[in-house]
Amino acid sequence: MAKNITPKEQDFSQWYLDVIRVAELADYAPVRGCMVVRPTGYSVWELIQKHFDEAFKETGHVNASFPLLIPKSFLEKEAEHVEGFAPECAVVTHAGGEELEEPLIIRPTSETVIGYMYSKWVQSWRDLPILINQWCNVMRWEKRPRLFLRTSEFLWQEGHTAHATKEEAVEETLLMLEVYRKIMVDELALPVLPGEKTEGERFPGADNTYTCETMMSDKKALQAGTSHYLGQNFAKAFDIKFQNKNGEMDFAHTTSWGVSMRLIGALIMTHSDNDGLVLPPRVAPTKAVIIPISTDSAKFDEEIVPKAKELQAILNKTLCGRFVQVDTQQHLRPGDRFFFHLQKGVPLRLELGEKEFAAGKVKVVRRDTGEKMEIGWEDLEKRIPELLVEIQKNLFDRALKFRKENTYQAADMAQFREVLESKGGFVEVFFDGSKEDEKAIKEATGATPRCYPLEYSEERGKCFYTGKEGARKAIFAKAY
Repeated sequence: MAKNITPKEQDFSQWYLDVIRVAELADYAPVRGCMVVRPTGYSVWELIQKHFDEAFKETGHVNASFPLLIPKSFLEKEAEHVEGFAPECAVVTHAGGEELEEPLIIRPTSETVIGYMYSKWVQSWRDLPILINQWCNVMRWEKRPRLFLRTSEFLWQEGHTAHATKEEAVEETLLMLEVYRKIMVDELALPVLPGEKTEGERFPGADNTYTCETMMSDKKALQAGTSHYLGQNFAKAFDIKFQNKNGEMDFAHTTSWGVSMRLIGALIMTHSDNDGLVLPPRVAPTKAVIIPISTDSAKFDEEIVPKAKELQAILNKTLCGRFVQVDTQQHLRPGDRFFFHLQKGVPLRLELGEKEFAAGKVKVVRRDTGEKMEIGWEDLEKRIPELLVEIQKNLFDRALKFRKENTYQAADMAQFREVLESKGGFVEVFFDGSKEDEKAIKEATGATPRCYPLEYSEERGKCFYTGKEGARKAIFAKAY
């Protein structure tokens, strides 16, 4: 019954794929670079989506839907944007058996088509701001795909807003960065580091890009979400102009921001272990599983299973959802049933055997620590929610401790190289280099600047690479 998992210490990449396989999160599609998201994986995505969608609406945003196909000429209107995305684009040249007059791009992102629509909708400052989000799929052709992390087609959300002033747009950009940070911390138990991207790492066509960076359990960085201040670049390209309060014509200031299914990859690589998937309870489709056990089939069917379903109903009501399941796979040995749910990352396992039934208790086992305890039926309504909160906190604290223990400092290139080669992880340095410097550092060490962390925004020092004074503190790491 148990499915083999390669130890992460032996081969991290294979371990990651094995966890996805045994947890039945996703599978490879027949088109190279694409994936099938299986029901368990999609259920995790739905919970992630729910947390973000509620936060978007609480901050005044609304959902809409824009076309999958974009005229090629749209992409060419913003020079940096087309340069950044052209190599990844999938192009439709024929439809209905005929060659199209103009090729159509399968959207890699929607700034261009949304910019076009905003230009039709905005006439006056009274039409602003526009605060729209869409949940959709996009396509960016990947040469080296990896499930959830880099696939040619993936699910995401992309927010697009237009504002009358730079100040409003920058405020929006930072607001959405904070929305991302809070959900990643509170719901996904990811100790992300919010910061500003360097010039070389900015989104194509943006004036500024802000990011939430997080450390995986192999000490590499993962970009978990980004928020971009686009300035007036897209507004000028698509003629999003309006009459301001002074009666003068002006171009709007726009933003865009997005998170994707790569967050599921982040969950796997941050929390999971050599036994399989570990999920924070807040994004676990099944938060607890009750496993009735008996060698007496009559007692199993007539007493233990009915009691398990009774407890299931009580706990589902307490947890406000269908989050508690009953496993009735009596044809399997108890140990196989335990391991089945352990590999799938269910936070709590409740064992109800003949002994527990007679005592009016269940044996509860935590997925994160393996700790076992007995809880009386009458105490489950109180204790199960408490345990889920404890597991959520423990997973976050554990990941934060790991990040702090694997964050180092370097004053010059020699120290920087030595830290990366001997320890890995995040390296804090002062940095004031150019895009060319970033490229040279990557070629020499494999590391890239992840961000200038906002928490260090006031700190200045001598650039570890150029020697310039007054450089900002940055985080470098090898990254996905």
